[in-house]
Amino acid sequence: MANESGTTITPVKNLDVTANPAPLGLLGFGMTTVLLNLHNAGFFALGSMILAMGIFYGGLAQVIAGIEEWKKNNTFGATAFTSYGLFWLSFAGLLVLPKMGLAEASDKTAMAAYLAMWGLFTGVMFIGTLKANRALQLVFGSLTILFILLALGDLTGNATITMVAGYEGIICGFSAIYAGLAQVLNEMYGRTVAPLG
Repeated sequence: MANESGTTITPVKNLDVTANPAPLGLLGFGMTTVLLNLHNAGFFALGSMILAMGIFYGGLAQVIAGIEEWKKNNTFGATAFTSYGLFWLSFAGLLVLPKMGLAEASDKTAMAAYLAMWGLFTGVMFIGTLKANRALQLVFGSLTILFILLALGDLTGNATITMVAGYEGIICGFSAIYAGLAQVLNEMYGRTVAPLG
């Protein structure tokens, strides 16, 4: 190809040699989700361990993974990881801001609205996963159900719904952990060690 002055221009193709950020995002999401939902299922109280995971691994690590997905031109990954990273940071904020006297604690109706909006977002993102592998479909499908159950638990005040949501959330979190670790192992071995479907 030549420009106006007749000089030949050779197109340069940029090779992407950066690592896959998806495992970081999936593991940050999955491990934090399992821990929070162990609480929802009634195994232990909500404390600093879950808040720290929500801020640092569920929150910051996913935002970093989302920015890395943006650099790799992956709109879905950038939207998902950045959004869910900020979900975890906002969730921690909902718990910490009232303790610091910076805001009133949200009531159950407000929390139901918050969770329902995340359920709506996740349901639409699930539609996007229909073009992806089965492991990702399981993560987003089960996460949609989790947000709906958690919203219903808060809206109705029914502790049984929240406990059921906790067990469902443990499944959701472990599905994300599997999807993240499968990608790491498959890349390390150069073949399918853990199938993603």
